Amino acid sequence: MPGNEDVIEFSQRTVALAAQTVAAADVIFCLDFNALARLHDLEAIIRNSPLPKVMIDHHHHPEDFASIVISEPSAAATAQLIYQLINELDGKELLDVAIGECLYAGLMTDTGSFRHPSTNPAVHRMAADLIELGVNTNRIHRLIFDNNSLGRMQFLGYVLSQKLNVLPAYRAAYVALTAEELKRFNSQTGDTEGVVNYILSIENVVMAVLLIERDREVKLSFRSVGDVAVNEFARKHFSGGGHRNAAGGRTQESLDEAVTRLISLLPEIKDQLDEA
Repeated sequence: MPGNEDVIEFSQRTVALAAQTVAAADVIFCLDFNALARLHDLEAIIRNSPLPKVMIDHHHHPEDFASIVISEPSAAATAQLIYQLINELDGKELLDVAIGECLYAGLMTDTGSFRHPSTNPAVHRMAADLIELGVNTNRIHRLIFDNNSLGRMQFLGYVLSQKLNVLPAYRAAYVALTAEELKRFNSQTGDTEGVVNYILSIENVVMAVLLIERDREVKLSFRSVGDVAVNEFARKHFSGGGHRNAAGGRTQESLDEAVTRLISLLPEIKDQLDEA
């Protein structure tokens, strides 16, 4: 995306640079997350900064850490809130194609390519505005979704053919991946993105879970349809949260323990799963 060359990817190698960058800033914008714990090792740098913080987000239960909060859980995408803010500040004439491309990428990905239930007429009107601005939506879609490496496709084939588990009694399915499996396929950051959506696409599956062993913990991605509230499930059992039909969580348990506990908890929401 335009401007990506200026992004500092936070890691142990860039801690000092990140701290210097934050210290030199005038204001800190926190976009598409509403709790500083989501920043993991970066949390302390941001939390301890005396700079004013602006949160723009659309997840439930925001933490009270920002000076200015724009929080709207009914919004389909954080990019939509940013676009609305630009318009309300009479900044629409400052938009160019590069900015439009980034806004469209955020809008498209956060709405699941415009298929999530939160996609409303305002979302499509925003997309139309960006198309009129000159954004090539086909190009953006291909760069994000049709740009897979051969290794990623082979990894996906392994996941779907060897690791997929379907639980018909609960209309649920899951995939659990070990750190060794990620290493075996030389899985890069982003290679597991979208896998959980493939799981959810199975006929008669209304809840999908991807469990990944990474960084001394197990990370979980939840997807669902209808009234199956995976955000509440993730918040209650896996220190997570998110949207009703798309959420995340984590646990310090082993991968096997996490899978066992996940399955043991499904009876708790069986009524939701049956009715979806």
